[in-house]
Amino acid sequence: MHPTPGRNAEPDSSRLLWAVLVAGASLIAPHPGPGYAQPYPSKPIRLVHGFATGGPIDVFSRPIAQKLSESFKLQVVVDSRPGATGTIANELIAKSAPDGYTLLAAPSSGMTATPHLFKVNYSPMGDFAPIIQIGEFPFVLVAHPSVPAKTARELIVLAKAKPGVLTYGSAGIGSAFHLAGELFSMTAGVKMLHVPYRGGGTAAHIDLIGGRLDLMWDSVGLMLPYLQAGRLRAIGVTGPRPSPALPGIPTVADSGLPGYEISGWLGVFAPAATPKEIIGFLNASIAKVLASPEIKELWKTLAMDIVPSTPEQFAARMRFDYERYGKLIKSTGVKIDQ
Repeated sequence: MHPTPGRNAEPDSSRLLWAVLVAGASLIAPHPGPGYAQPYPSKPIRLVHGFATGGPIDVFSRPIAQKLSESFKLQVVVDSRPGATGTIANELIAKSAPDGYTLLAAPSSGMTATPHLFKVNYSPMGDFAPIIQIGEFPFVLVAHPSVPAKTARELIVLAKAKPGVLTYGSAGIGSAFHLAGELFSMTAGVKMLHVPYRGGGTAAHIDLIGGRLDLMWDSVGLMLPYLQAGRLRAIGVTGPRPSPALPGIPTVADSGLPGYEISGWLGVFAPAATPKEIIGFLNASIAKVLASPEIKELWKTLAMDIVPSTPEQFAARMRFDYERYGKLIKSTGVKIDQ
């Protein structure tokens, strides 16, 4: 006679079936924690910037987005939101979900200078997670051919003879190109008329080529075709040394304004609370893009230097420039109502 199983006893086959079900549930059930979340990226990513299509930030954002799209096997879309010298796009990203699907491409001025001029609805040093610096570049001071000055020294003489008459365009008040003009005027002791454009880019270039503007500070890469065609004249490069893309063109400092130097950078950011795993993944992915032969050659053509950086290194550079631009704006007296 076999013993009767107790109430809590189960046949061996039932125990086995229960073990299988528990194991299967553990494999398909969601797990807490970022380490077990849905793989990133798994849907399209938006790369937002706050300047006009065709401007410097747009020109450099698009090849980055294209390469990332190829790598991720999904769309990385560039979304231009021009206005208020980039602050509209910056605010959008600061308030976006920190999930890695809405990113910001921004210039140094938009992140570190503009907040000293405008009342912004975000904290430039608290609401963003720096991902990577995608390049650094000097500017070039260019003039319409009708402007008789060919050197910085001659331009200073002309500006002093006609105070407030010479005009220069920029991507907006507080943009790097505007501050380059303000720094020139302060250092040289001259007064020129600043003409801000919504996002800079094509509209400002058209007016400069058409003679409706006298001068402009802009990236070497964007000005190069106009200079090569003889439609504009280069007066000097704003960096510490001449640009290989402009042989024979001196620095502004060597052309008549000793001590003058200013340059800019472009970078990619995410909302501040984005997980470190995603920030690290994006840093490595974009660094790989920057190391590709195609991007290296394109950046060289556009006179952009590739400066690899970790998120921590980029954050340190941002803090340094935030303080530097703050001091420059205070000393030049740049105002939002100019």
